[in-house]
Parts: sequence; C-alpha cells; structure tokens
Amino acid sequence: MPARIEPCLASLMPKPPAGPGWLFEVKWDGYRLAVHRDAKGVRVITRGGHDWTHRFPSIAAGAAELDAGSFILDGEAVVLDGAGRADFGLLQQALGGRGGKAKAESAMLFAFDLLYLNGHDLTRMTLSERRHMLEDLIDGESGTVRLSEEVEADGAEFLASACRFGLEGIIAKRRDAPYRPGRGGDWLKIKCVQSESFLIIGYEPSGAALGGIGRLLLAGHGNYGLTYVGSVGTGFTNASATALRKQLDRITATSPPARGFSSKGVVWVKPKLTAEIAYRGWTHDEKLRHASFKGLRENADEAIVYRLG
Repeated sequence: MPARIEPCLASLMPKPPAGPGWLFEVKWDGYRLAVHRDAKGVRVITRGGHDWTHRFPSIAAGAAELDAGSFILDGEAVVLDGAGRADFGLLQQALGGRGGKAKAESAMLFAFDLLYLNGHDLTRMTLSERRHMLEDLIDGESGTVRLSEEVEADGAEFLASACRFGLEGIIAKRRDAPYRPGRGGDWLKIKCVQSESFLIIGYEPSGAALGGIGRLLLAGHGNYGLTYVGSVGTGFTNASATALRKQLDRITATSPPARGFSSKGVVWVKPKLTAEIAYRGWTHDEKLRHASFKGLRENADEAIVYRLG
C-alpha cells in the first residue's frame, strides 16, 4: 500500500457543469484528510503529508471499525453546527486553534473517495466504480466516518438549494474519470460564498476591538511578489482574536511585506500565517468585498494561498 497519494484537487468554476457525465456532492468546509489502514493500524494524514492521527482520534477509531483489512479513504474532517452544516471555525476551536495541540474529538470524516482496498490500487478505476466500493465499505449515516452522499439533481438546482441552506457550495466530479492528483479538471468546486486562503501581512491595533485587532491586512501572490488585497475586521470571537494577536506580535516586521499598501499605525508582520477568508467578490481595484475571517490554516493542511490574475 502506498505511504501517500497526492490528492486530486477541485478547480473553482462560476457555475455547475451540465450533463449526465457529472455527479454532485456537498462541498464540506473543513480539513482534507487521507485515512490509511493496514496491518499496523490507522493513520490520518493531512493534505500536506503530516500524520495527525493523534489530532483526530475519533476519526481514527471509526476507521478502525470498518470491515476491510487495508484501505485509503479520501475525505474531509468537519465539525457540524446545530443545523448540520460543516463549520470551519468550530473545527478550529476543536483543534485548539492554529498551532494548538488539542484533539478534535467532535470531528467526523465525510469520505468521498476510496483509493485503495484490500491490496488493490483503485486509482485507475472510474469514479463511479470507486464510489460503489466506497458505499459498500461505509454503511450507515452515523458514527465518525460517514459517506459523502452523491446527490441526484440538476447542478444549478443543487447549488441553489445548497446556498439556501447556508452551505459553502457544491462539488462536481466526472463519473468516468480515474483518480488523478492535482487540478486536472475532473473535479470542480462551485461556491455560494467565496472562500480563499490569504497571508496576513499586518494589523491595525484598536483598543475597542476584540483582541485589540481593528482589522487584518491581507495579501495574495501577484506577478511580482505578495500583493495587498484588502482587509478584514469581522468574523472574530474574543478568544480567536486574543490568540491571534499574541501570534502576530511574535512575528512583527519592520516594513510592509507586500506591494500596494502603506499606512501609519499599522503593525506589520512576517507573512507566516495563512487565514481562511470568506468574501462576496472583488472591487474594481482588486480588493476583497465584504470579507469575514473564518480562521487560520495550519501549515500541515498545506492551504494554497490565493494567486491574483
């Protein structure tokens, strides 16, 4: 059994594809994981290749109960809110925040692909074939390892329904495609509220704001280095803002790390922290509109920082 398989990644699209060649699933708002089981036991591996079995003990325990000698599951670790929606902020809290050491006992895995089973590499099989085998392996809608259900619906109607329910979006996948690492176009993501990863390059202190952070300054990758893309001042809790302020004050910088911004009263920081930001679009001068802070991404999660253009 391979020690690791590079994940297939979804390409962002403005609308769902049409036609019978696509299947649809909910887009889960959490951490991408691969769950390996063999004769030595269960390992929970992050997208960046880090072993986080100790951080997701409930998922590991659930995987150990599945009726197979060896397998590799591809899925998303989530924590659900009271309405049954995946909440990235709740997952971050369960893990103890970025850099925390807590065990996310409340996390569960929604498995959406099966890459290896009982000595057989399944990655060359079609998605439909892999899904049938995954459905046989994961039976039931309870427990900490669950099936990410295929939704039989028109893509546009499913997206509208997902947005009404407050979900992040949907995923479309080619039924006849093998499992290919990277962004090859076999998987597409269509979002209700846009959400991307940006680097924090500074903050404006405020005695009246939660944690003393008036707003965070954000950057993405431009053609000539980091480029300022706007700021965010909402979405914090007192606990998350206080913890973030402590982390930022340990990595202060003497000059702006990115192009396109200058201001008095800004505390610049080294671009080491990656924030997940929800937003409603872009202004004409390429700044985020209606941005909201969702949480910090772990280095182990290997989130891809947004690239302009």
